[in-house]
Amino acid sequence: MRIFALMNACIEPFVELGKRLETFGRTAASQRIIEAAAAANPWFSAASITTAVEAIRTEMLQRDRLEAWLAPYRLPVAAPKRVLVVMAGNIPLVGFFDLLCVSVSGHRCLVKPSSKDRVLLQFVLDELRAIDPALPVSLYEGSEAVDAVIATGSDNTNRYFRAAYAGLPALLRGSRQSVALLTGDETEAERAGLAEDIWLHNGLGCRNVSLLLLPEGHPFPDLRPPQLSDKYRNNYRQTRALFEMTGTPFLDLGGAVVVEQEEFPQALSALACRRYRTEAEALAWLAEHDREIQCVVARPIDHPRRVDFGAAQHPRLTDYPDAVDVIAFLERISYICPN
Repeated sequence: MRIFALMNACIEPFVELGKRLETFGRTAASQRIIEAAAAANPWFSAASITTAVEAIRTEMLQRDRLEAWLAPYRLPVAAPKRVLVVMAGNIPLVGFFDLLCVSVSGHRCLVKPSSKDRVLLQFVLDELRAIDPALPVSLYEGSEAVDAVIATGSDNTNRYFRAAYAGLPALLRGSRQSVALLTGDETEAERAGLAEDIWLHNGLGCRNVSLLLLPEGHPFPDLRPPQLSDKYRNNYRQTRALFEMTGTPFLDLGGAVVVEQEEFPQALSALACRRYRTEAEALAWLAEHDREIQCVVARPIDHPRRVDFGAAQHPRLTDYPDAVDVIAFLERISYICPN
């Protein structure tokens, strides 16, 4: 009973945060936050920011979901540590989940936000401090010693992380991309969901679909990019011009291009399409490329990171990045880090 009460105390500030976010985007104060965040990062839009906040509110900040998620663990930890969270800034509040994990586990969370997403992260920290001034969450200024690290970035920054935090317990993430496994007879609703999975947040997230597995003989689905940022459209024009110049065959979607190839595309505005003959062949390809894949958008299949169409950018609490259980990592460091 005492452990449950302690765990409940850890999640209470986040339940309250969820309540406060119910009106985000519909008040003058939150509109100012959105405008400031979009001004600081031209890749962000009001729609992508409000969608990201709403996904966090509904999937991660509901009391019943938080309690069910944390029930299997021994929380809060008996020996709290100082855990540095180094955040990416490719999509709005992409680092929030790590902040949540560290805080509800009972550790002290030191946050190093990306300069690309500092406005929204500061807003969340201010709200949490207003809810509970004693909550052990603060910005990392660079001088304080830390006991463990969770860091997310590109493959290049991941190599830097490995050198910078050598000797510390660390959960380090690099680049991944996501896949859609299609049958060729997707419904209009599924295609609409797939379009969101591809282009929400300008396709910049590791959970954005960039490669589609499509049965041989089926035409590419009728997909049309929504209104995207000027930066994305510039990338599209450059990619299309490069393919035209090199003679690379492609399908022009009027805002993105599709190329038939076996591997993930390099350009942001390019989608790869790989053909398969049987579902077993498609599943074998997924298994072979597992270390590159964040999630798989598909109808029900035997894959641990499958999500429904339209759900890729609405991760649940148990949809751990890179399939690594963050709470288990935070439990473990409580025992292996020195006091």
